[in-house]
Amino acid sequence: MTPEEITYTSPRAVRHSILVQRWHDLSFLHWPVDPDEVRPFLPPGTEPDTFDGVAYVGLIGFMMVGLGPLSGPGLPYLGTFCETNVRLYSVDGHGRRAVVFRSLDAARLLPVLVARSVFRLPYKWSRMSLRRDGDVFTYTNHRRWPGPGRPRSRMVVRAGAPIAEPTPLEHFLTARWGLHVDAFGRGVHLPNVHPRWPLHRAELLDLDDELVAAAGFPSVSGPPASVLYSPGVPVRFGTPNRVPGGTSNGVDRTPRGN
Repeated sequence: MTPEEITYTSPRAVRHSILVQRWHDLSFLHWPVDPDEVRPFLPPGTEPDTFDGVAYVGLIGFMMVGLGPLSGPGLPYLGTFCETNVRLYSVDGHGRRAVVFRSLDAARLLPVLVARSVFRLPYKWSRMSLRRDGDVFTYTNHRRWPGPGRPRSRMVVRAGAPIAEPTPLEHFLTARWGLHVDAFGRGVHLPNVHPRWPLHRAELLDLDDELVAAAGFPSVSGPPASVLYSPGVPVRFGTPNRVPGGTSNGVDRTPRGN
């Protein structure tokens, strides 16, 4: 991707909303990885999306607020919970750049069960918390189900000044308008719309994480290449559609380390 190819706002409208939600107090950590490490984890019909030839794996902690069906309103209790995800970036034959989740840890069991069964997303039920102390945010996670293992994560991030104009890499890592999902051996794109991210500079104060390794990237280590914070955005998801050429064709895409 080049700076000229970056889309700052959603390139497509969502005419029929199937889900609404708000994402609050997000911290984004990203590490560079070789695209060949990413490729086996992507749905059929997609390829690693890269910036200057480099792929990225992200660890993102936040608070999900007001998750609900159709156009809302969101559910008052079940729809609000902590979440932490490990994600990759993909592009399909239509040029749609999206997120691929390797894991999504959430603190409410019922949404986890629904997302796993209906949307084929790798949600995990976890004991979690998000604590704010001024401009410092502490995200903790201890996975309960399913296994194998019960990886933990703790990250502490200090939010800094607002970013008037994010760099091209910062846009690449955050300006995504959908998900790519492997649904029973077929690639599926699930679009979303939300306002342009209000991003802030951020400082990683502490990180003790096992989620990235459990998601299949044990070689990722050291300080992240990018640390960002956002107070959040409202989001709407539209109806899913197939990825062109998005069938497995006998390729072994068995998830590893998840």
